Amino acid sequence: MVPVPEPGPDEVLLRLNTTGLCFTDLHYMMHDFAFPKMSDFGVRSPGHEGAGVIVKVGANVKNWKVGDRGGVKPVWDVYGSCDLCWGNKEAYCANAISTGLVKTGTYQQYIVSPAKYTTRIPDGVDDFIAAPAMCSAATMYRSLIEAELRPGDWVCFPGGGGGESLPINREDFIDFKETKHVAAAVVAIADNVGAHAVLVTAPQAYSTAITAMNTVTIGADPSLFAFRNLEIKGTLVGSMEDTSRALDFAGRGLLKPIYETYPIDKLPEAVQKLKKGEVAGRCVVDFNA
Repeated sequence: MVPVPEPGPDEVLLRLNTTGLCFTDLHYMMHDFAFPKMSDFGVRSPGHEGAGVIVKVGANVKNWKVGDRGGVKPVWDVYGSCDLCWGNKEAYCANAISTGLVKTGTYQQYIVSPAKYTTRIPDGVDDFIAAPAMCSAATMYRSLIEAELRPGDWVCFPGGGGGESLPINREDFIDFKETKHVAAAVVAIADNVGAHAVLVTAPQAYSTAITAMNTVTIGADPSLFAFRNLEIKGTLVGSMEDTSRALDFAGRGLLKPIYETYPIDKLPEAVQKLKKGEVAGRCVVDFNA
């Protein structure tokens, strides 16, 4: 049994109703990336996609009250006093604190969160959408912004995994198993010129791009970029503002969620399915089931 933590003077205590599962959680648990170990920080619970309700506020907290709905994001807290923090890119701040790695994550129901960096969940947004939106929808929104797309531009998402589980209202779909020449199929769909932006995790996707397009990598051959005037950008997760905008889209019914739900006692099973690549969209765990 994990004890219920006490919020500090500038923190809130949340009782989570749902948490999304992200493959980053597995990287933290398996320590297979160049991250510190969770154990180095005394963290036992990964997870960074939580949605719930405030049940206690710290002595200095004035902007939250018990009963407000709030969410926890991949970044637990930020420095708040550098160009990145001021420029809506606080996720890249050298002093950003990672949820589920440096601070206790959302795989446990009661967690504390800094009042200043807890995200408000608007009325009308289901917790099963709000939780994964803290990571996946906000990240994809940031990726689209970084790609500098205009109305009418084509964007290609190779492989509809967890990142693409929320924000897409797709125009067309290509079955990788049934289509022999995927790149040619993308070009044909995209007005026979190709996508203006490709949001990718694999290098094969670059061949589907229009000349002089933007590629946002969430995860090549250098000469390819020179000869076709391609631009590559990296993106990690969304900012607090990005998350609020993604939730606003959800509140207006503009997100089409794809997720599987699991009761809390099936959390290990959901983690294993995610590890094996057997999940379509996102896994969302219900703490109340």
